Amino acid sequence: MQVKAKKALGQHFLTDLGIASKIARTVDSSEIGEKWGSLPVVEIGPGMGVLTRFLVEEGKDVTAVELDGESVEYLAANMPDLRVVEGDFLKLDLSTLTDGEFVLIGNYPYNISSQIFFKVLENRERIPVVAGMLQKEVAERICAAPGGKVYGILSVLLQAWYDCRYLFSVPPGVFSPPPKVQSGVLRLTRNSRESLGCDEKLFKTVVKTSFGQRRKTLRNSLNGLIPADSPLREDPILALRPERLGVEDFIRITQAIEAGRK
Repeated sequence: MQVKAKKALGQHFLTDLGIASKIARTVDSSEIGEKWGSLPVVEIGPGMGVLTRFLVEEGKDVTAVELDGESVEYLAANMPDLRVVEGDFLKLDLSTLTDGEFVLIGNYPYNISSQIFFKVLENRERIPVVAGMLQKEVAERICAAPGGKVYGILSVLLQAWYDCRYLFSVPPGVFSPPPKVQSGVLRLTRNSRESLGCDEKLFKTVVKTSFGQRRKTLRNSLNGLIPADSPLREDPILALRPERLGVEDFIRITQAIEAGRK
């Protein structure tokens, strides 16, 4: 029995066992520490279980989330001891998957990878480690440092809470069917930040508004958010474009806007 890849679900099945093993090892205790390495693992989109098998061999307690009914049948027949939850990860209540913290991993569907990482942000207290494969361009954007063209909204929002590391690239030829893009593997681990020190909703608005008009300076893009009498209006930082700012800069701007509103 083989599962047919479905374009509507963005399925590209990894066929290279060496790469699958390498991805599984990104969440090994030797890589992320015993504290997080012993946590249960939730895998998104296991397909025919090529990555899943290596996770199980590593001794991980794996729960697989799979939307494709054909893949669910395949896993039931070939990995009967695996716990499989049939459903859309984006719509699931994560408390139904496992209690407490867990590590998230997967060969993420490229068409919804950004939404997956936004959900990770919403549940960051439960997900201290995220690893896996996605479109190389998106993986590079998440891990990008300030100053480059790929640095953007996901970079800032995720790096506020996670240490983001791009690990290695994967060519199209190791998938069936081959995607039209390069793939990349990354790992995110929770940093020590417990609070932004500002209103988190406003912080997100500042970041999204800034990059929504990334060719403009912050003075122009944030004009509608900054109170008229705020000292921030005279700050030289507003002469910069958003890709020049790090997480701490965006926090400082948010704090200044918040103070001006009060």
